[in-house]
Order: sequence, then C-alpha cells, then structure tokens
Amino acid sequence: MLGSVPTMLLFILLVVLYNVLVGGPLERTLAERRARTSGAIEQARGAIAAAEAETTVYEDKLRAARAEIQAARERLRLQWQAEREAALEAARTASQESVRAARRELEEAAAAARRQIEGATAMLSEQVLRAVLPASAGRPGVPQS
Repeated sequence: MLGSVPTMLLFILLVVLYNVLVGGPLERTLAERRARTSGAIEQARGAIAAAEAETTVYEDKLRAARAEIQAARERLRLQWQAEREAALEAARTASQESVRAARRELEEAAAAARRQIEGATAMLSEQVLRAVLPASAGRPGVPQS
C-alpha cells in the first residue's frame, strides 16, 4: 500500500494543478460566454420588442391613412352625387320650361288656327250660299221676282 501513496499524491497534485491551470480559466471563460450569450439573447428580445412596437405604430399609421383615404373617397363620392343631382335638377327644370314653351306655342298656334278658321267660315258660307242659291235669291234686300 505504501507504493500507492506516491501515485495518490501525484494524482491529487494533478487534480489541483488541473483545477488551477485549466479548470479555473475554463470555468471563467464558460461563465463569460454564458453571460455574453444571455446578454445577446436579452438584447435580441429587446430588439424584437422594439420592432414589434414600431410595427404596431406603422400599422396604426397605415390604418389611419386608409381611413383618411376612405373618408376622402366618400366626400368625393358625395360631391359627385350632389353635382349629378344638381345637373339632373337643372336638366329637369330646363325640359319643363321647354315643354311649357312648346305648349304655349301650340296653344297660340291652335288659337290662331281657330281665328283663321272662324274668319274663313264666314267667307266660305257666303261662297256656298252664292253657289247654291240663285244670284237674286241669296241676297237680302234684293226683291225676288
């Protein structure tokens, strides 16, 4: 058993030297790496959260812009509709006035035709009487033979 003592001492010395020379720096390097990695992960999470917040802001602005465009379209549609209604009303008024004027002209033409017919009636009746009755019978105030 005495022969194994130096081997044990060498093994213990090797373990201590390994911990001092390799284990300690390795643990420090791993801890630093872990800290950097977790820091990078936290930084990435922060960047993702900021990007999501910015995306939300852009989406809100886009939604507002779309609503504004829709409102402008609606105003323009209402304006066109009002202009169309005004044009239709003007056309309706003009056509009614045109119909009234045509009616007046027609009534005036009918009245003139009636007056002309009434004037011609007396003359035609006299011509008919002259043609049908003998010359002396048809005239009043002329003695009949």
